[in-house]
Amino acid sequence: MYSDEHKKFLKSIKVNNFWVRLCQIAIIVLFIIIWQLLANFKLINTFIASSPKLILNTLISLFKEGNLFKHIWITVYETIISFSLGTIIGTIIATILWWNKFIAKVLDPYLTILNSLPKVALGPIIIIWAGAGINSIILMALLISTIITIINVYQGFIETNHLKIKLMKSFKANKYQVYTKLIIPSSFSNIISALKINVSMSLIGVIMGEFLVSKEGLGYLIMYGSQVFNLNLVITGIFILCVVSAIMYYLVYYLEKRLIKGD
Repeated sequence: MYSDEHKKFLKSIKVNNFWVRLCQIAIIVLFIIIWQLLANFKLINTFIASSPKLILNTLISLFKEGNLFKHIWITVYETIISFSLGTIIGTIIATILWWNKFIAKVLDPYLTILNSLPKVALGPIIIIWAGAGINSIILMALLISTIITIINVYQGFIETNHLKIKLMKSFKANKYQVYTKLIIPSSFSNIISALKINVSMSLIGVIMGEFLVSKEGLGYLIMYGSQVFNLNLVITGIFILCVVSAIMYYLVYYLEKRLIKGD
């Protein structure tokens, strides 16, 4: 049983979280209301800035044409593939780097260079290698997400308490046991952080790829809208992208909570 002080403390946390959520929602609602009022009183040019009402009309139009969920699904599918592969490959490479310090020292400058290199610059090469299709989009996103995962996960591995590693070795633990019993559990928060970053980076990579080669997806929708000067379509695409990004982030956040609860 919890004490009265503990119950009071838990209640204060719940109340604080409630007000935080309420303020977050209020900011969005207030922004939308002000935006629409500015459009109604013609204080902003709706051709350039659009408006919530025009965005809603565009969403309805896309839904009636049967294109709304098709474009969303294409982008989500490409993001899931690149996110999954990037996470798996990145974690494997980070493990190899931790396992072999010589390889880690050799590859360290190359990882830094690849991380700082704008991946869109590799777009033409990727298109030639993988073709102008979904493969090149996934490959571009994979380049971004894999490098980010390697750096973040490996950083978590090497920041593990060295005294604990020495203690395990003093009890004759081999490298595999140190890795599975200490390194992975100690790096859990870093791995989760890498997943959170990886979601957004994968989505960025997919959108960049869709800008270049796709004829479907949210990136294509935004690019097509800009080409025909349909700013309503562009801002609608960005709005959908924000919603998709938020959903993906909170899925990872929910996974984190479940794993922590499971522990």
